Amino acid sequence: MFERLSLRGLRAGKEAKKGKRERFTVSVHPLFLLYGAFCCLRGQLFPFIANTVCAVMHEFGHAWYAARIGCRLRCLRLLPSGAVVTGDIEGISLADEIRLALAGPAVNAAAAVFFAALWWVLPESYAFTDVAAFTSASLFAVNLLPALPLDGGRVLYCTLARRRGEPFAQRWMRVVGILFAAGAAVLFAVGCFWGIYNISVLFFAAFVLGGTFGGKDCRYTRIRYDLTEGLARGMEVRRVALSQDCTVKKALAYLERGRWLELLLFDGEGRFVCTLSQAQFCAIAEQADIYRPLSDYI
Repeated sequence: MFERLSLRGLRAGKEAKKGKRERFTVSVHPLFLLYGAFCCLRGQLFPFIANTVCAVMHEFGHAWYAARIGCRLRCLRLLPSGAVVTGDIEGISLADEIRLALAGPAVNAAAAVFFAALWWVLPESYAFTDVAAFTSASLFAVNLLPALPLDGGRVLYCTLARRRGEPFAQRWMRVVGILFAAGAAVLFAVGCFWGIYNISVLFFAAFVLGGTFGGKDCRYTRIRYDLTEGLARGMEVRRVALSQDCTVKKALAYLERGRWLELLLFDGEGRFVCTLSQAQFCAIAEQADIYRPLSDYI
């Protein structure tokens, strides 16, 4: 799950221009520790750990797709009901944002299917993988609920924004968020009358309400490669021939860790135009509209 936010601040821009290497960070919400302690006291430490691992896998699913469109994971924040990745994705289309939202649940679905298939091959593994399988399946289902900051809510938001504009989508999602949070709170209250004290439902209600009205923060940052170490030990060169009308987004798919990329650009009639080194291309990708052709930047 994630939020769509815009890039802010001159400081980040200055650091990018200076070529400073941005570090990946992990932050922990205080309620995450509180909820973990609560689960430990109830003898549910292993399910809590499994949920955390599956949530992190989910977020790296978002990061994987973000990397394909020129963004990268900057910070991972652990929450009592999951996790959120942070950075900036300003400028990507709503269609790509929908795909980005669905990448996380897709990872959970793949994990659940993998474990289920594993039981057919190694039935004795069920006792060790059942919690991970059911947790992955649960995260897949829950994240498709149409409420922010869940991925289903992001899909609904982008769909509404494409048809009616973002102001309409924002108003509608506030209503949906309130209804979901109220429904979860009522479900918790009803459960208490029946002697079922599932506090995770209450955490979920707070999570949805916070995602609906909470302040916005960044989540992804444009990819910036530090090639110092790679060049020091030597890198294999990969040469790719492309039309100069190829978009920056499509060209980003040819970047590979540990390989130096050279793009040979040709015009519509097959005549050679120029060669872009990886350093030149990454400099373009940092500032470019990824949906524009390379010819606009050479």
